[in-house]
Amino acid sequence: MRNERFKNAKEVFSNHGGVMTRKQAVDAGMSPNTFYAMRDAGIIEMISRGWYTLADQPPSSRPDLAAVALRVPKGVICLISALSFHEITTEVPHMVYLALEKDAAEPRIDYPPIRTFRFSGESFRAGMETHSIDGIDTKIYCAEKTIADCFKFRNKIGLDVAIEALTMYRRSERFDAGTVLEYARVCRVQKVIRPYLEALL
Repeated sequence: MRNERFKNAKEVFSNHGGVMTRKQAVDAGMSPNTFYAMRDAGIIEMISRGWYTLADQPPSSRPDLAAVALRVPKGVICLISALSFHEITTEVPHMVYLALEKDAAEPRIDYPPIRTFRFSGESFRAGMETHSIDGIDTKIYCAEKTIADCFKFRNKIGLDVAIEALTMYRRSERFDAGTVLEYARVCRVQKVIRPYLEALL
């Protein structure tokens, strides 16, 4: 009987992409007792405060990004975290770099650690993509916008990081100098990035 109850409850999770809050699970027809029994039995596990996933889900390659996307749905993965996602850096981010609109409230997240950067207007909206990570919609800036952002925030993350990203992007099949310059215009770093870009052409 219990196994059948767990089987049905697991189907509820699977039908919601494998990730839910307790409230979402209960609203979908799962009893609170079943939810807590699954948690105590190790069938579901918490991936971020209030969010749970099936323990037998394939391991995520980017659990931190998914966890932050759940907790801060209006934020956008940016800078070194976005470079890593697009595989145009050798840097290993030890926190999640997150873009927020200028007047947005600062998120309160215990884990994973985050570092926030403030963007405004077109600079925040431009180049935003949505990628599914473990079934979770995660907003991430495209590679070209991220490169422009790295030059914009070069004093905070290092000019060497920005130059390396541009160099690695230049070697990729998706290289598009015009798109890089368009985002550089949005970020107001055209004059900064152009000499480095021209040197690579």
